[in-house]
Order: sequence, then C-alpha cells, then structure tokens
Amino acid sequence: MLDFHESAIAVAYIVAAVLFIFGLKQLSSPATARAGNRLAALGMFVALGATLLDRQIISFWLIAGGTLLGAAIGIYFARTVQMTAMPQMVALFNGMGGGTAALVSVAEYLRLSRDGILIGMGESTSIVLGTAIGAISFTGSLIAFGKLQEILSGKPLQFPLQRLLNALILLSVLVLGGLIVSGRASTNALWLLFATALVLGAMFVLPIGGGDMPVVISILNSLTGLAAALTGFVLHNQMLVVAGVLVGASGTLLTLLMSRAMNRSVGNVLFGAFGAAGGGAASTASTEQHTIRQTTVEDTAIALAYARSVVIVPGYGLAVAEAQHTVRELATDLEKRGVDVKYAIHPVAGRMPGHMNVLLAEANVPYDQLLEMEQVNGEFPQTDVVLVVGANDVVNPAARDDPTSSIYGMPILDVDRARNIIVLKRSMGHGFAGIDNALFYHEKTRMLFGDARQSLTQVGQALKNA
Repeated sequence: MLDFHESAIAVAYIVAAVLFIFGLKQLSSPATARAGNRLAALGMFVALGATLLDRQIISFWLIAGGTLLGAAIGIYFARTVQMTAMPQMVALFNGMGGGTAALVSVAEYLRLSRDGILIGMGESTSIVLGTAIGAISFTGSLIAFGKLQEILSGKPLQFPLQRLLNALILLSVLVLGGLIVSGRASTNALWLLFATALVLGAMFVLPIGGGDMPVVISILNSLTGLAAALTGFVLHNQMLVVAGVLVGASGTLLTLLMSRAMNRSVGNVLFGAFGAAGGGAASTASTEQHTIRQTTVEDTAIALAYARSVVIVPGYGLAVAEAQHTVRELATDLEKRGVDVKYAIHPVAGRMPGHMNVLLAEANVPYDQLLEMEQVNGEFPQTDVVLVVGANDVVNPAARDDPTSSIYGMPILDVDRARNIIVLKRSMGHGFAGIDNALFYHEKTRMLFGDARQSLTQVGQALKNA
C-alpha cells in the first residue's frame, strides 16, 4: 500500500498535470495567454513542492542553492534581455533543458552501475535516448542562439562531404547506443555517446540558415521535451514524463504549423540550406530595372489622416526599433479621427512564433484588432492605406506571382492589393530569404526610410497638425 508521502506526491502530480494541460490550452489565444502562463506556473509550483516530499532527497541545501542560483540568473535575464533578443534566449533556455536531461540520464546510469543494480533493456534504452536526444538539443540550441545573436553567420554553413560526415556521426551514435543497450559496453561508452551526440547537434544546425531558426528552435524544443520524458522513465517520475510529453507534442505541432505557414516541408527546412545563395545578382538587376518612390513624413500623415481604414503590418524591423508603443500611439490618434485601424499578423513574422503578438500585447493593443492572415487578406482590397513597419518576405508578392522565386508558394499578406501602401524601412536591405521585394517597387507603394520608431513619432506629430 502507498504511504502518506507517496499518496500525496501522486495526487499532487495529477493536479499539476491538469494545470499544465489547461495552461497550455489557454496559451492558444492572446486573450487568455497570461492566465495560461499563471496556471502552468502554479502547476510547476505544485509539482516542485510535491517532489520535495520524496524521501530519496540527499541534501535540501544543495537544492536550495541551485534554486537560488537559477532564480537569480532567470530574474536577471527577464529584466535585461530586450524583446528582440527573446528568440535567442528561448533557444538558450531550451538548450539548458536538453543538456540537463542528458546529464541526468548519464548520472543515473553511473549510479545504477556503481551500485551493481542490473539495468534492464527498457531502462537502458531510455537512458541512451535521453542522453543522445538531450545532447543534440543542447548543442543544436547553442548554434541556433549563435546564429540569432549574430555571433555566428546566419548563412547556412556548408562544406564538401558534409552530409556524409553527419551520416557517419549519426551511425556512431546508433552503434554506441546499441552496444550500451545490449550490455556489451562499459560506462565509458555512454560518455563517448554523449560527446558524439554533442557534435551531431552542432553539425545538424550549422547547415540551416538563420531565417529558419524559429522552426529549428521549435524542433529542438520538441526534442528537449522528449528527452525530459525519457529521463522521467529513468527516474520513475510520472510528472517529468507528463511535462516532457506535453512539451514534445506542442513543439511538434508548432513545427508543423510554422512549416505550413511557409509552404515548406520540415525536411526542406532541415536539409534545404535555404538562403545559402542570396539573391545577389538578381536583386541588383531588379533594383536597376525598377523605380523606388519615396514619400515624406508630412505626406504619410496626410494619407493616414484622410483614410477611412488603415491596416498596420508589423515585422521584425518594428521589434528592432522597439516601436510597438509608438505604433500604438499613432493608431490611437487615428482612431480618434474615426479611422478604422487593424493589425495584420503573419504566422512567421519576426523571429519566433507569436513574436508580433507579444510585442503588440506589451503595448496594450486590443486583441480584437489583431487579425491573422486568413482573416485580413480578404480586407486588403477595401483598405485605404496599409502601413508596413519593418516587414519584408511576408509581404513579398513574388511568393504568390513569381514561380522562379525561392519563396514561391509561401502564403503572404496580400498588402499589394490595398489602395495605398506605405513601407517604413531603414534601407532597401533584404529579408531572411535574401531576395529583392517586388512590393517596394509597386506603383502604389511609397517608401519612408529611417528608424521605424523615429519615423512613426514624426508621423504622429505631423498627424496632429494635419
């Protein structure tokens, strides 16, 4: 029969699992996302509290020290990291989770071996998979962090026989894993497996372009969840299994949704080296053959002031300029004039899923004004002015009209069908795809060059005088 401690832990884990599930469900909508975060945090608090009742704990002081150190690091990053750097921080924290899962699997294997306990095939399989998958997620996430932080080049890093080398490294991981599971290898083999998987994780992400890092992070996130679930099997901890499965399943679903939003398969993202050959020559030719029509702050303010409907399209440039509050102030001034203002959100705008939603929520933009691509595309023909703030590939009509384009087939926001288009950009620089944007040369497009926040501030001042 279960004693009090075991019963309390089991019940607490069930409560925590339910809180995780409902919290995850509420994260599906911006309106309920904050409540979902609180539910999930409460679930984690319950799970951690229940775990502290475990009689196998050796030192509470060690746990307290680790908790305080981790909390201090987390609070520091939460207060200092800018929203533009949030994707790379997600990659870094995800990597820490994978590395932790791998090290816990190794430590448990060493403990069982040291105590002379017979390790069954099922348990050894969980240890091998947890170690390998966690290590791959760890170094893969570090490379993703480096690419997003621009410590490493965002271009795909390729060299001759690269795929053959990756295949040999993967084969080594499989052989070492098979030897460990069959009981024909010593504990040193697990360390060698761990080191080989670390190399495989880095080699796996290096050939992928920076523009695909959000999808890669999602894949690595699902791998970290799987590694955590496998570690839960090793430790006989049901809560860790449940949490890992939830993370793995949600990460996999998000990966598929993002790939569909770009009209690309997961295999193409992982092995297509997208962006390796940026549109250098083609882009130059395109620039020479087309005319750029510039506008001024005053003309932009007049166009907005006399519009009946305005759709704002935020992109990564808005995040870089930290212009979310400024664009909200401009929208408020327009609404006071009776202008109908909405925001068009592309699924992969920015550098992580929901990036634009989070930025605009920070500026208290009403949720009902945020329209997904499927909702807003039908409204563009009746829209007087579209204001594109730092978006690029997600508004490029070549994805719809040019079969020779590298992004052909990717669903986009059909802003070129609006009556007037104003694009705020620092320069004519390319987006993640590395190709020219036909929208910038469209006869209905006017370019307003400069820092997005400064431009929006000046437009807002001119609007008040219009």
